[in-house]
Amino acid sequence: MEFSAEQIAGILEGEVHGNEQVTVSGLSKIEEGQPNTLTFLSNMKYEPHIYETKASIAIVAKTFIPTKSIPSTLTLVKVEDPYSCFAKLLEVYNQMHQKAPQIERNAFIADSAKIGEEVYIGANAYIGENAVIGNNVKIYPNSFIGDNVKVGDGTTIHPNVSIYHECVIGKSCLIHAGAVIGSDGFGFAPNEKGEFQKVPQIGNVILEDHVDVGANATIDRATLGSTVLRRGVKIDNLVQIAHNVEIGINSAMAAQAGVAGSTKIGKSVLVGGQVGISGHIKISDYTQIVAQSGVPGSVKKPNTTLMGSPAIPMDDYKKSFVGFRRLPSILKRLQEIEEKLK
Repeated sequence: MEFSAEQIAGILEGEVHGNEQVTVSGLSKIEEGQPNTLTFLSNMKYEPHIYETKASIAIVAKTFIPTKSIPSTLTLVKVEDPYSCFAKLLEVYNQMHQKAPQIERNAFIADSAKIGEEVYIGANAYIGENAVIGNNVKIYPNSFIGDNVKVGDGTTIHPNVSIYHECVIGKSCLIHAGAVIGSDGFGFAPNEKGEFQKVPQIGNVILEDHVDVGANATIDRATLGSTVLRRGVKIDNLVQIAHNVEIGINSAMAAQAGVAGSTKIGKSVLVGGQVGISGHIKISDYTQIVAQSGVPGSVKKPNTTLMGSPAIPMDDYKKSFVGFRRLPSILKRLQEIEEKLK
């Protein structure tokens, strides 16, 4: 589908500078722009590319003033915030590629399940007993929705997702391929012989509205009660969330991070890739944890940036690291002093 510069400006409440009727049918990065594509300029370090790009339309800030001549084939659409406007267009583009409502062949839906309106259910998907699927939900092929699961309006569940029994998924959530929600928490107790006996995990998982879960992420069900991801939480690929964890609103966690059981994470916390967070601790609001850090204890002070393993305030870590790098020369000098003393 093609869009003209005039139509794009209308969607974004922008101003056209150039040919209003030029059309685009695809998107591109500004440094790789091709004819008939739309691009954007937000980070000004990429400004040199706008004078060379082959893209047909570029979204720029209203304050942008070219310092050189832009290509005659390029039309500008000026907006308040190029990045957010481009994201809005990406969402429109994404919606155009969504599946039309239908129930494909070989999908299994239990007689007791309740299915909303305008729902897409792909081939070989399984909907269990008493499951409730809201309106405008999309469940892609080979996904499993267990007994008594509730899925809110507008949620998309990609292929090969498994949502175990009793779990609750809010509105407008996005769950990517291979994610597992509601698998057992890692609960075992040794008996008198030293053998591990399984502790039944009878809780569930609750995802509130607008939660995103990345591909192959795993969120364990609670032993008792619920594992909870609050509104707006974003979980990247390959993240592990253990039993009874709670994550506050608008927090985000990058790939390969892991949170051990019963930890409570505050709101707007940012967790870098491969971070490990111990169990039964609390992380205060607005905490930022740098990639590959390890957090063994509670973070009591809000708005703290941590780095290292065990994680400490980032400024302290940087000072410590300078000393660590100098250790070889310090040891050498110490040995020289010892030799002189002998």
